[in-house]
Amino acid sequence: MPIVVNPVQDSAELPAKVDVVVIGAGIVGTSTAYELARKGVSVALVEKGIVAGEQSGRNWGWVRQQNRDFHELPLAMHSLKRWGEIDAEIGADLGFRRIGCLYASKDADELARWDAWSRKAREMGFYNETLTAAETQERMKGSTTKWVGAIWSPTDGCAEPGMAAPAIATGAKALGASIHQNCAVRGLDIANGAVKGVWTERGLIKAEAVVLAGGAWSSRFLRRHGIDLPVANVEGTALRTTPAPNVVEAGCVTGAGYALRRRLDGSYTIAVPGHGVVNLAPQGILYATKFREMMRAKIGKKLKYRLNGRFFNGPDALGGWDFDKISPFEKIRIMDPAPQKDLVKEAIDSLVADFPVFKGIEVAASWAGLIDTSPDLVPVIANPDAVRGLTLATGFSGHGFALGPGAGRLASEMAMNETPFVEINPFRLSRFFDGSAIKRPEMM
Repeated sequence: MPIVVNPVQDSAELPAKVDVVVIGAGIVGTSTAYELARKGVSVALVEKGIVAGEQSGRNWGWVRQQNRDFHELPLAMHSLKRWGEIDAEIGADLGFRRIGCLYASKDADELARWDAWSRKAREMGFYNETLTAAETQERMKGSTTKWVGAIWSPTDGCAEPGMAAPAIATGAKALGASIHQNCAVRGLDIANGAVKGVWTERGLIKAEAVVLAGGAWSSRFLRRHGIDLPVANVEGTALRTTPAPNVVEAGCVTGAGYALRRRLDGSYTIAVPGHGVVNLAPQGILYATKFREMMRAKIGKKLKYRLNGRFFNGPDALGGWDFDKISPFEKIRIMDPAPQKDLVKEAIDSLVADFPVFKGIEVAASWAGLIDTSPDLVPVIANPDAVRGLTLATGFSGHGFALGPGAGRLASEMAMNETPFVEINPFRLSRFFDGSAIKRPEMM
């Protein structure tokens, strides 16, 4: 596994009963457990692999509000506030730095769309700047591209994926949460349509509320209980370079065919935005009609499709299992797909072509991870009608790392039947079945 995440120590014993079980110890699950523990709620955080072992430890590390879907923006704004608070609360470093996010463009039409987004965002309380060509060139010193402008958010930032979720999990544990890694939840214990607990590979944990934050595995888990969650699991590729000069005064930058983040150790995380692989598997076929608009839009044209072993196994397969036997979640503790070599090369080549100062930079490591993507690219944070006491926090479409702290607060409120701090209607599961799914501008 080419990624490195800070280790988290397990709790000694699996509890017989808690108020809430959180399934999945990525950034959303750990944040949910932390917010519940802050309320004094007894909570067990249960993970089939290790904390941040999948996408929460493999993402770009961007923590942004800029260019969000407007339905997500209030959640993103709160999350940025919490990113700046949590490290002090728990006394640990998440690697968070509020050092800005820059979207540079050489396309006047694209810049006009970004500027229109910015004007509407200001009405919601978010402020950024639209930069002129000269101002953009000044921020991108050494770039060979002729930029027409950019949008710049000085309040956005970045964090270290290998540090963040583990630190939050440890903070939750310090407040009384119990943590159990390499302990798969095989299914829900349900009576009269309501959650009564979860069946794990080590036995039953009784609970009146459960939060499912299982990322790419959530849909398969729910189908076992007759609940449809339409997602497409997209394999995204990223890489870490060797240490290199700091050339841009921003934590996160999108440039000419690349996205980069300056890491704490002086290296960079780089990726090719929007590109990835979708494996042809039963889950994708089952929900194909839900993704018709996405496949026709720009994002669909950046994806490749292939057939491999995930047709029969993994998060995209079909088939059931008994709760007293080995489940799919134990067969694959951590999804560790191979990175796309062509995207690794493309990312490096694009960066060096734009910034000749990077000539000779090397790839220290590359990896891939599964991005649980919803049909409208907006997450599902909802209480499904089919099972009372169940809260879903999944389908974050590559936005989960930045939104994690806010999503954790929202999921904790919904699990405890409290008044949500943001409007939850855009995040409901039923939107994919009643024809009201959000239409993003680039899909219209």
